[in-house]
Amino acid sequence: MTSPVTSEIAAGVATLTLNRPAVLNALDGALAAALAESAERAATDESVFLVIVRGGGRAFCSGMDRTALAAGTIGEPFYRAWIRALNALEDMPKVSVAVLHGYAIGGGLQLALACDLRIATDDAVLGLGATRHGIIPDGAVLRLARVIGLGRAKELALLNDDVSPQDARAMGLVNWVCRPGEVDAALARVIAKVRSAAPTATAHTKRLLNESFHRDPRAMVEDVVRAQNACMASWETAEANSAWREKREPEYRPDR
Repeated sequence: MTSPVTSEIAAGVATLTLNRPAVLNALDGALAAALAESAERAATDESVFLVIVRGGGRAFCSGMDRTALAAGTIGEPFYRAWIRALNALEDMPKVSVAVLHGYAIGGGLQLALACDLRIATDDAVLGLGATRHGIIPDGAVLRLARVIGLGRAKELALLNDDVSPQDARAMGLVNWVCRPGEVDAALARVIAKVRSAAPTATAHTKRLLNESFHRDPRAMVEDVVRAQNACMASWETAEANSAWREKREPEYRPDR
């Protein structure tokens, strides 16, 4: 049986690919569970420093499988697995990147919002649409406003308008827009930048940025100091200092 999510690891980069191309990678229980397992496995794999989420075939993800939803087979088990998958991508101590092409709507956009960074092709279609189907955009309603602001979030979530990649870039919904044939080059630039950053510092910075939306910044000061001490005591800082003295770029290898 073909897995609804494939996973490949090469040179420290884990690529998770949604693999239901016949239905434009529409979400069902099996896909949600497989994505949760793959994301959690990548999160704990010490050889991985970056996770890429892509869609196989003509689309990133067309959202909820409407056939499954209409048949009543989408229920709490799906949502529990879906929550696990999104939380794993958001909470993992490494960078996650979504590559959006074709349709990236409904749950597809929710999935992208759980990732740290988003690349969209210039022919992608982005939007939510959940309330048209009698449900809430569960993966987005708790994240969207943090990314684009409350006013824009209400516009997208309540009116269900599609957004062009260019408008998505302007409002901060995606980080980069490129032509379909330029995705690999765009990814290579992101990978190089992430590779050049210290893993310990990256993990703490991501965690503290996420927590800054939930806590008083002054209440987090001691946590920031502890994190900074951990960074200063890490081999990465020693490597950065050596590189500075030797006038070279630091080398942060995941297997070190």
